[in-house]
Amino acid sequence: MPKRAKISIIGGGNVGSSCALWAASKELGDIVVLDIPQAENAVKGKMLDLAQCGPIERFDCQITGTSNYQDIADSDVVVVTAGLPRKPGMSRDDLIDTNVKIVRSVSQNIKQYAPNAIVIVVSNPLDAMVYTAWKATGFPTHRIIGQAGCLDVARYRTFIAMELGISVEDVTALLLGGHGDDMVPLPRFTSVHGIPVLQLLSAEKVNACVERAKVGGGEIVKLMGTSAYYAPASGVIQMVEAIVKDKKRILPCAAYCEKEYGVSSGGGKGYFVGVPVVLGKNGVEKVVQIDMDPTEKKFMDESISHVKDLVAVVTKLFPDLA
Repeated sequence: MPKRAKISIIGGGNVGSSCALWAASKELGDIVVLDIPQAENAVKGKMLDLAQCGPIERFDCQITGTSNYQDIADSDVVVVTAGLPRKPGMSRDDLIDTNVKIVRSVSQNIKQYAPNAIVIVVSNPLDAMVYTAWKATGFPTHRIIGQAGCLDVARYRTFIAMELGISVEDVTALLLGGHGDDMVPLPRFTSVHGIPVLQLLSAEKVNACVERAKVGGGEIVKLMGTSAYYAPASGVIQMVEAIVKDKKRILPCAAYCEKEYGVSSGGGKGYFVGVPVVLGKNGVEKVVQIDMDPTEKKFMDESISHVKDLVAVVTKLFPDLA
């Protein structure tokens, strides 16, 4: 019998619990969800509840809730959802200050207890948190990945399908760059069962779908007063599945780039930016370079610049992460 994959999720809130649900439903492996000691009983209860879905939903895996990092030992993949959402009155720097401390601590524990894992970071602000996890673990860059592009593309595809009144399964799309406002739209890489979307929708309607995807998270916050969790978690588990099944899928992820997409401006320093990558058992196995037109390149350069600004804030506040 082949050994089951082990998937650990740090943070047992809405996103972390939803990650566990999607991973279990796809029977991707054994699952550990870890939260702070004050929330240990809650996360144990959630995971016991999820385990009891197995006989009905026909998945068979070990599901554990814990606050003990020893339980993540031998993980193949660790998903980091820990961190605070941005609250009214908080500046970007305030959020970075709080969440870098959390993600740095989590990453140091991953380094100690799951030193061979591939790490997927979901915490915000994403680009800064992926960088933090990389520096705090010291892992090779191919084993540190950020999730945002899978979510953004899913939202974009959903809105295109809504506009056309067709199945989301037939919409194929690609977006680059950062999460939200830093997203780089690529309508010419969007198609419906192979038909270029611009033959089916006007450029204005396609751009409206892009703009809605950019603020997709904010739209949900306004409606229900908290951040989205089903779709972000689904995006994560799409990545986890590609890794544990060695599927070699091409997915948009925050991955380490130097010469790719002109990220390094001669200094040799790379950054984690949103690009299409091949995901397999080794994590990021290849960054896929695409040719961009001048407008796309302009947007991409702006997105990369914002990533560099975020990292500069991190290294200013936490010189040990420079």
